[in-house]
Amino acid sequence: MTTPAAPAAPGEATTGVLSLRGVSKQFGAVAALTGIDLDVAAGEVVAVVGDNGAGKSTLVKILSGVYTPDAGTILFHGEQVTLQSPAAAHQLGIATVYQDLALCENLDVKANLFLGQEIRPWMLDDIAMEKRSWELLRELSARIPTLGIPVAALSGGQRQTVAITRALLGRPEIILLDEPTAALGVAQTAEVLNLIERLRGNGLGVVMISHNMDDVRAVADRVAVLRLGRNNGVFDARQVSSEDVVAAITGAADNAVSQRAARRAATPREGQENP
Repeated sequence: MTTPAAPAAPGEATTGVLSLRGVSKQFGAVAALTGIDLDVAAGEVVAVVGDNGAGKSTLVKILSGVYTPDAGTILFHGEQVTLQSPAAAHQLGIATVYQDLALCENLDVKANLFLGQEIRPWMLDDIAMEKRSWELLRELSARIPTLGIPVAALSGGQRQTVAITRALLGRPEIILLDEPTAALGVAQTAEVLNLIERLRGNGLGVVMISHNMDDVRAVADRVAVLRLGRNNGVFDARQVSSEDVVAAITGAADNAVSQRAARRAATPREGQENP
């Protein structure tokens, strides 16, 4: 059951950037994803939700170039693309921040931001890297005290900020966030949600994998539900209730539809008698 996506709110960008059509992925006898459709526009946050085993992680890995789909089409600005590797996805303009963040706690903020992509005409250009670091952090209104502080000394929210800022170095158009508020306290969660809103305000399309409905309702424009590897609803986050989303996640909505159909089938039509 997939309902049409609601239009963006007034003033929001609606330029289509990323689309999936009929994307499927099989691992042996297990169908991880079957016929997945998904659309992400510039300047919007799409939350992808679902129970364990719904296919969320597989979807992220397909979008980030880790997995290649067995069937279906990926479109970027309307053009069909093939994401053969994470490097290919990054070069195209899709950046991913995984739940584990992949930060080196013994290195400082600047070293983590440029790890593996250092600026070096012939030797490390510390001045250029420091300037670029502060530019990105200011764009996000990030609360990082100094670039020289070790990541180990940062809060969970600040670490998430560093990971997201690093993803922005390549000027992506789409950023994938895998459970960005998992294991964070209330204040740190609020900090990350504000950061997501700034990403949207800067015109990025954001795909947020989450299991926290409060976080989803706080920042998402649309909510895409996966159930058992299939689409099971796309909802306007401003209008749908948490109960309806949970019903789509658990399959309760499908059961209710089936029960109504069964009752209609069992109800005698006009002019007919009960057997």
